[in-house]
Amino acid sequence: MTSAARIALIKGDGIGIDVAEAAMEAARTACRHVGAPALELDEIQAGAGYFERTGQDIEPGGEERAGRADAIFLGAIGLPAIRHADGTEISPHLRLRDRYGLYAGIRPVRAYPNAPQRLADPRAAGLDLIILRESTEGLFYSAAAHGRAQVIGDDEVRETLRITRATTEKLHRFAFRLAEKRRQRGKRARLTCVDKANVFTSMAFFRKIFDEVAADHPQTQIGYNYVDAQALDLVRRPWEFDILVMENMFGDILSDLAGGLVGGMGMAACAEIGDTTGLFQPAHGSAPDIMGQDKANPLAAILSAALMLDYLAEKTGTATYARAALAIEDAVEAGFAANRLRPMEFGGDMGTWAVTQAVLAAMPVTAAQDTQ
Repeated sequence: MTSAARIALIKGDGIGIDVAEAAMEAARTACRHVGAPALELDEIQAGAGYFERTGQDIEPGGEERAGRADAIFLGAIGLPAIRHADGTEISPHLRLRDRYGLYAGIRPVRAYPNAPQRLADPRAAGLDLIILRESTEGLFYSAAAHGRAQVIGDDEVRETLRITRATTEKLHRFAFRLAEKRRQRGKRARLTCVDKANVFTSMAFFRKIFDEVAADHPQTQIGYNYVDAQALDLVRRPWEFDILVMENMFGDILSDLAGGLVGGMGMAACAEIGDTTGLFQPAHGSAPDIMGQDKANPLAAILSAALMLDYLAEKTGTATYARAALAIEDAVEAGFAANRLRPMEFGGDMGTWAVTQAVLAAMPVTAAQDTQ
């Protein structure tokens, strides 16, 4: 039998605590259903609340423990009243991205039956695309390590936008592998490079590397779009896109826009993957105004747990983790189709734990199989 995978669990702040617990319950239940190895949780204290109590944003040794785990799961971090002296948020997760090179930020965008759909066109009901965001460089480069911005008195601040060949090549190769994986699952897999290559030298460089990598993958259909045009097209014709690969800040903005098309941030799952580890989290914030009130939509966190299990299957070679991921995804699909998932976020009558229990109840039970 394969040993348990170790998960560094950072619940964080606000509703991060609630949704992280919901996600771990869903992940452990899915593993039991399919006979996958158990998940061993190593909880690490971090976030704005921890900073207020201790003056540190993560507990001593927490970053090292996170890196030694098979995967990292994060609830949400940040509280509006607790910030650094310069006004920026408490953000140890940005440092984890930087330290462990979590360059591939996967943001799935998928429509579900009976979930809100903001576009009237019936084709919006079939939305199923991925925004692939480089997560360590771009315009976030200055934010990853606190203090990289150049502050010139009280008159000017300069931030650095960084695009390197090493990271960008890895990102684009990851994008083409992701396209191949989608094809193997019977989905369309056209890959679009989103940039602003007509204005910025950095973006022309980003596209140049995309073209170099594309030459090694002639079987994958490719396209290009400037980021402003892509924002328009995500509202006008999002069903024509499959995988969009882009710089960090562009991905941050467009993934939220796309999330709004399929219900909102409560459905916005996220994976950030590097060469040695991956961090998984819902893309929404900590929403402290509803923390502890059983009102948060846990589905973004639960679907992020499915992404984590799929990652563990590849990392550990344990196929049953992939089946556990599929069990969660199928349960969410079935729950919405039967109108048994009605989160308060969408005007429904179900709180955090009612939604979680409905997902658990919809999971198919599969006989335990070989976990090697």
